[in-house]
Amino acid sequence: MQFIKTAAAAALATLAFSASAMTPIQDAELSTVSGQDGVSIAANLNIKIASFVYTDTDALDANGLGGGSVSFNGIKVNGLIAANIDILSKNSFLAAAGAAGVTNPGTFYNPATGGDVVQIAIPASVVADGHYLNVSVDSTKMGNNAASFGSVAMNQIDMRGTTVWIFAH
Repeated sequence: MQFIKTAAAAALATLAFSASAMTPIQDAELSTVSGQDGVSIAANLNIKIASFVYTDTDALDANGLGGGSVSFNGIKVNGLIAANIDILSKNSFLAAAGAAGVTNPGTFYNPATGGDVVQIAIPASVVADGHYLNVSVDSTKMGNNAASFGSVAMNQIDMRGTTVWIFAH
């Protein structure tokens, strides 16, 4: 009885091992394989930035003008965002640009010599209504002054349907 159990265990282990083994595929076979291409990214953002400071490095003139800084403090970005990333051929890109209303892609892309294009698209149906991006700045201050010009908020930033193309030139 012990021998039968051992033989059965060995047979099952061999079967499981052979089922997971990788086998090479020839080019002719590979050409018949199709699948989904591209990458999808989704994020629930909760970004906090202590401050963003812009400094003008101009030297002070005879009247004491020039230089200075402004700081944006307590910056927050919250909300949902999702994007699909694909590689488009030249012809696919030109068709997508035309469908998006681009009438002359030659002003930024060379249709004769241009190559593949990375497309980043924010789908219209991924983010539910009311769950858009929100950006806020708690205070805006000049120089080392403690007084603030106040706060700024941009709410319900709806980026659905946005497409970005990236290419070399």
